[in-house]
Amino acid sequence: MVTVDVKLHQERAEQDLPLPRLVIGGKDVTDTSGGLYEHRNPATGLVQSHIPLAGPAEVDQAVAAARQAFEVWGTMRPAERRRLLTRFAQLIRDHIEDFAAICPLENGVCVGGWAENVGPHVADWTEYYAGWADKIEGMVGAAYSPHENVEYTIAEPYGVIGHIITWNSPALSLAMKVPPSLAAGNTVVIKPAESTPFSALLFADLAREAGIPDGVINVVTGLGDAGEALVSHPGIDKISFTGGPATARRIMETAARSLKPVLFELGGKSANLLFADTDLDSVVPYCAAFAMSNTGQGCALPTRMLVERSVYDEVVARVAGVVAHLPVGDPLAPTTYIGPLVNAAARDRVQEVIDKAIADEAGRLIYGGERIESDGYFVTPTVFADVDNRSDLAQREIFGPVLAITPFDTEEEALALANDTEYGLSAYIQSRDIARVNRLVPRLKAGTVYVNPGPNPITSPATPFGGVGISGFGREGGRAGLEEFISVKGVGISRA
Repeated sequence: MVTVDVKLHQERAEQDLPLPRLVIGGKDVTDTSGGLYEHRNPATGLVQSHIPLAGPAEVDQAVAAARQAFEVWGTMRPAERRRLLTRFAQLIRDHIEDFAAICPLENGVCVGGWAENVGPHVADWTEYYAGWADKIEGMVGAAYSPHENVEYTIAEPYGVIGHIITWNSPALSLAMKVPPSLAAGNTVVIKPAESTPFSALLFADLAREAGIPDGVINVVTGLGDAGEALVSHPGIDKISFTGGPATARRIMETAARSLKPVLFELGGKSANLLFADTDLDSVVPYCAAFAMSNTGQGCALPTRMLVERSVYDEVVARVAGVVAHLPVGDPLAPTTYIGPLVNAAARDRVQEVIDKAIADEAGRLIYGGERIESDGYFVTPTVFADVDNRSDLAQREIFGPVLAITPFDTEEEALALANDTEYGLSAYIQSRDIARVNRLVPRLKAGTVYVNPGPNPITSPATPFGGVGISGFGREGGRAGLEEFISVKGVGISRA
């Protein structure tokens, strides 16, 4: 049984959540055509807000506002864009506590865990891309033509970018997408998930306070019809989406009608290769807790632990001990590590996966599995050992606090197990053998590989992040993340 301070949650919601609304052309819109969404607190199950939803009409208005603002933002001196984005980043840093306060109420993130890291990451990403705004360059090419043309390129913004934001970490998703778009000179229409609009509203409010012109950032929270309207809109020049492969396929089909470019980050089933030469005292607690962070609701979390057989039994026992001591409960309590899932559907889906794995004997249950009685959306952190690598436990992105452990005997077997999935977002290596690391890194089917990672390894703004396979394509982070929002124009001037 999980005990939650309902009164405290109600008080915090009134105090910390931004007014639900759309933001279109700098104006707050509450009278919308898409109806209202009942936002329920993940920890209590109680309705704590009613969210105005955009329909196609509001999406059309937002795109028109973004196109109008592009005439100003897209032609602004890059140094001025840098100045405004730098100020924006500082305002985000000044409001770190506000982002942290939203997290437990919006999607159940624990104040003592991921919530306290959200604001700093958003500020870091925004500051990083602010620095790129006046450093975007073209190239001068060699003159190979018979007429000795002068040839060069111009780096231009696309125009208006449609960003469809994930719900599990909406503020970080915003930071990974919007600042590089703005640094390149684009304007944006953001569609947050209906269950997590509040981070985007705070983000837009701070942009306005920073002096970023009205219409540069627009927020249209909505359901599927709003997403369809955004993707199909002729005024949207590119779509960036973070979510699941099924939704991405529908987006891609719609975008294909006008050959609109897309960027997809679509989750993963990341393997964590743990070799016997690693320091078990530090690595095992870190890996076990990391797999359960944000209640397992993370696209790049290492939810498949592959362990060298000589230390397998010891690692399994240690993992069970670590997970047993991770506090589960009220996300407003500073000692809680595992909070609720985002909604009732997520709770039921994850519990069904656990129940089916137990019934099918897909692995040996070593911790958890039982249901939690609560009005909120809690699931017991659960660990399976001896997991069949072809089972749903090993192949399916569960998006809950469930860890699958599988043994291996050789380096080649570890590699084969790690790559035996349709996903390819991230992979992890725990080893002190640098020769082994250098052998494995190029052979792992993953967009990013982390070796002996420390805390929060997946969110550096300077490192490109993205996947292969059904984990998507395109990159967020680093110069590659900026180039996703730049269109290169070639110019040839004849000397004849």
